[in-house]
Amino acid sequence: MLSHTLDRDVLVLTLHDDADTGGPGTLYPRISGLVEACRPSAVVIVLDARTALHATIGVILRVQRLCRRLGILLSVAAASAPVRRLLEANAEAHHVHLVIHARADTAVTTAYTSVA
Repeated sequence: MLSHTLDRDVLVLTLHDDADTGGPGTLYPRISGLVEACRPSAVVIVLDARTALHATIGVILRVQRLCRRLGILLSVAAASAPVRRLLEANAEAHHVHLVIHARADTAVTTAYTSVA
C-alpha cells in the first residue's frame, strides 16, 4: 500500500508493504505519476519494516533516476538498519547516489532544508 502527503513542498511517500503485493509493475507508475503531477522540490520515500524486498528497491532506484532527470531531490527513510544496508548496497551496485536516513522526520526536514 502507498500513501502520500505533501509537507512543505516535500512529497512524502510511505510504502506499507513490498512492491510485489500490489501486482507486478503497479508501484512505479503510481509513484512516478505522483512525482510528475506534484512536481515537488523533494521526495522522501518512507519504508516500513516490511518493505525491504528487492522489487521495492528496484522501484526506488527507478524513482531516483526519474527524480534526477526532473531535478528533484530524492531521499529514503528506513528505520531498519538491515533495510538501509540493503538500500546502500543496491544503490552502490547500480552507481546511484541515494540519500538514506533512519528517521522519516529527519529525512523530510533535511530534504526541505536542502532545497529551500
